[in-house]
Amino acid sequence: MFGGGSIQLARVFGVRIGVDASWFIVLFLIIWSLSGYYDDFALAVISALLFFLSILLHELGHAVVAMRNGIPILGIDLWMFGGMAKMGGDTDSPGVEFRVAIAGPLVTLAIVGVCLGMGMLITSAEEVWQASRFADTASDATAVLGYLAFINAVVLVFNLIPGFPLDGGRIARAIAWWRTGDRNRATRFAARLGRAFAVVMIGVGAFTFMRGVVVGGVWLVFIGFFLSQVARSAELESTISGRIEGLTVSDVMDAEPVAVPEDLTLERAEDEFFLRYRWPWFPVVDRAGRLVGLLSHEAVTGVPEAVRAGRPVGSVMARDEDGSGLRVRLEEPLETLLSRDGLGRLGALMAVDREGRLRGIVTINQLRRALRPAAPVA
Repeated sequence: MFGGGSIQLARVFGVRIGVDASWFIVLFLIIWSLSGYYDDFALAVISALLFFLSILLHELGHAVVAMRNGIPILGIDLWMFGGMAKMGGDTDSPGVEFRVAIAGPLVTLAIVGVCLGMGMLITSAEEVWQASRFADTASDATAVLGYLAFINAVVLVFNLIPGFPLDGGRIARAIAWWRTGDRNRATRFAARLGRAFAVVMIGVGAFTFMRGVVVGGVWLVFIGFFLSQVARSAELESTISGRIEGLTVSDVMDAEPVAVPEDLTLERAEDEFFLRYRWPWFPVVDRAGRLVGLLSHEAVTGVPEAVRAGRPVGSVMARDEDGSGLRVRLEEPLETLLSRDGLGRLGALMAVDREGRLRGIVTINQLRRALRPAAPVA
């Protein structure tokens, strides 16, 4: 539900791990560049895969700390800019924000330390230092460990730059949030730092390009534009959040949702719901009224008409097993909906109580009405 077009590789701690198509391009480029250094294709492949394993561990650091603080993780995707852990909700305090943000860099710092330590066990500190500078070394293992130590150190320094959406920017947001008590104000502060850093990166990339380093210059400009857009989006989102501050999901939801019983037959679901309301999907509830999934018209029509009378809805519905993609709690701040994937994908989210019972539906149109500035008083 999170990865979209990404390819799922595995699940770690219950978190979906996927790779985007762009990841394969970057993987090829890294292998190609390392092949010239090692003069050994196999070592280049091993080093590239271990580097992305390091990125995955970095993102798992964020994910584990987030889950321990009650924030669901929709998944982790590896892509052209490294990795991204998608949280199913925002942090609710400066302390949680700081802990989630710092977890990834701490994992990367540990990886640097482990690589250096293992390298020094194999050979001398000087040899590891030479390997980290891409100089010839006595052993292949030292060369790989030196490369991993170097590249993870670069990732660590880059991520700690105090500009949103980098980890350093989120740390800066946590500190500003702690000092001001205003999350939206802190987000705008960190986003502006991120945009300033992006401008510097674009400038450095353009200068590098003009000096003849074409690939490196274009890459820096590309990353700079990406960071600028993400920071701009975060700043806009924080401004919008300020308009709906204090509102909760229950304030704007439709409190009379139409739901399909899980044990209803597909034939009756077609006749009593899809043909009657003409909606593309319906939430599905069990006998206790708890949300258990989503039934699309496509799923119903995908079953031969002759057997629909004997097939229950629960056999073809999309299950919401972890509760992170379809639902939102009644008491949650309305601003948390802005970052939910389901809202953009389905156009609505299901509002549930503490027991998971369906109590309402929040549509994107209801959210838009809440976001409109108040009319001026004459």
